[in-house]
Amino acid sequence: MTQSERLDVRQVLVRLPLFRELSAEQIEQIAAATREKRAAKGEMLFQKGDKPRGFYVIVFGQIKLAFPSSQGNEKVVEIIGPKQSFGEAVMFMDRPYPVFAETLSDTLLFFIAENALLDLIQRDSSFARRMLAGLSLRLHSLLQDVESYSLRSSTQRVIGFLLQQCDEAGDGEITFALPTSKQVIASRLNLTPETLSRILHDLTEAKLIAMKGRKITVHELRRLREFDL
Repeated sequence: MTQSERLDVRQVLVRLPLFRELSAEQIEQIAAATREKRAAKGEMLFQKGDKPRGFYVIVFGQIKLAFPSSQGNEKVVEIIGPKQSFGEAVMFMDRPYPVFAETLSDTLLFFIAENALLDLIQRDSSFARRMLAGLSLRLHSLLQDVESYSLRSSTQRVIGFLLQQCDEAGDGEITFALPTSKQVIASRLNLTPETLSRILHDLTEAKLIAMKGRKITVHELRRLREFDL
């Protein structure tokens, strides 16, 4: 790995909530133990029951974490995109993966070996505290997700997902493409595909959005936000 490539690794790692509290020296040590992995769409990174040897950071692309079922169905737990990490909590617990990980698009990842992190933890207590702070941020996000599923209606969940795709903070019109298939999105939102399609149709009838294939146009972000209240 060249010096310029190490610089790229550092720039990705330092933006992760998990590593946000780490020093420049600690980031450098992790970057030195990081290797690149390219995966084509539809590739399995690990199966449920596999033993973790480290964890992953997405540079670009998209990963689906899901539970398999004996009926051939699946429950999508999370859809993970650029600058996000996954697999770290299971790695620290020293338990098999409870889900499988599959790429939803061509993806570039960084794999961070378990032994590099454990070595830093043993040598530097401040590193362990900062890692715990990062993991706590991730846990807080997951708890918010569970709360959303428990307390929000199906329509509110869909609107919340659409609003997440809108980076702009203004109130005007915005067009974007759904990040993955409607079937995967429905599973992620704990909905059936039929329910998701019905809600999108209702939002279209209400003139809040327009749809063309996977492209969605939100006419007025303010109206969509207000509808979510």
